[in-house]
Amino acid sequence: MPMDADVQTHARTLTLRSPDHVRVGSFVIRYNPNWSLKYANYAIPDQGAEPTPDELDELIAAFRELDRMPRLEYLPGWAPAVEAALLAAGFTEENRAPILACAPGDLLTPKPVDGLVTAEPVTDAEFAAAALVQHLGYGGSGEPEDGTAEWLRKAAAGGGVAALATIDGTPAGAGGCSVPVDGLTELAGLAVAEEFRRRGIGAALSAHLTATAFERGCRVVWLEPGDADVERIYVSIGYRRIGEKLNISLE
Repeated sequence: MPMDADVQTHARTLTLRSPDHVRVGSFVIRYNPNWSLKYANYAIPDQGAEPTPDELDELIAAFRELDRMPRLEYLPGWAPAVEAALLAAGFTEENRAPILACAPGDLLTPKPVDGLVTAEPVTDAEFAAAALVQHLGYGGSGEPEDGTAEWLRKAAAGGGVAALATIDGTPAGAGGCSVPVDGLTELAGLAVAEEFRRRGIGAALSAHLTATAFERGCRVVWLEPGDADVERIYVSIGYRRIGEKLNISLE
């Protein structure tokens, strides 16, 4: 199976395992009841899906009922007929994001960062600190919603990875690797607090998460970089492009 199909299978499997997922026709919605951020809520089509207009109406209605933006994230080659159907239904492409992957032999060690300590959260306070860094790092304000830290807790408990980076005891970065499926895990939710950016913390934290995932038996770590600058950070520690993902939504 091509690597990009492995990645899509991994994302879809985790969605189907979630107790909060919603099935609508040939789609499955990854619904996060405790986190309204659009990136935490989206649908994935079944492989080879060919949705009808009525089926898309049902999908849109399901998102509205959940009080979430109708949105999909998927690899176009997984279901080639879906994109045209979505555009005809009024959806707009957000972007086509590269998908990167790293295998154990490819990982490079970044430059050390003075004073940086990276460890897995254990206490409620540590998980809350990690969730706050992520919340603010992704454009949120104030305190994160209740349950925002649950993704990191479930990842750590299910064989994935959670990490909180600090400098002199101050939370500086956070991120995680999802529960593995057939040896694949997604590095996601990586954020660096604004006052600590451009110091190499993102590269150091990413390398730590990736290395820990390999130590726990994963054979591939994949991710979606936020932009070209972020992609360069991952490339510097050994990640390479394997495909692209379509992010598409309806306002």
